[in-house]
Amino acid sequence: MQQVLADPKWAGMLTDAGWRDLSPLLWTHVNPYGRFELDMNSRLHLDMTAAAVPGPRSPQQGQAAPAGR
Repeated sequence: MQQVLADPKWAGMLTDAGWRDLSPLLWTHVNPYGRFELDMNSRLHLDMTAAAVPGPRSPQQGQAAPAGR
C-alpha cells in the first residue's frame, strides 16, 4: 500500500473520502492507552489498610431530605 500511495499518479486519484476510507487501515494498530497484560491467575496486592472503606449506611443516611424544608 505504501508503494502504491508513493506514486503521485495513484495518490492524486484519492479524494478526501478515499483517504478517510484508508485511515482505519493505517491507524487500527495504534493503541493510545498502551498495552495492558491481564493475568487472571494472579491477584493484585492492594494495601487495604491505607484505604478508608465506609461501613454500612443506616436508613437515615440513605434518605434525602424532603423538599421545602
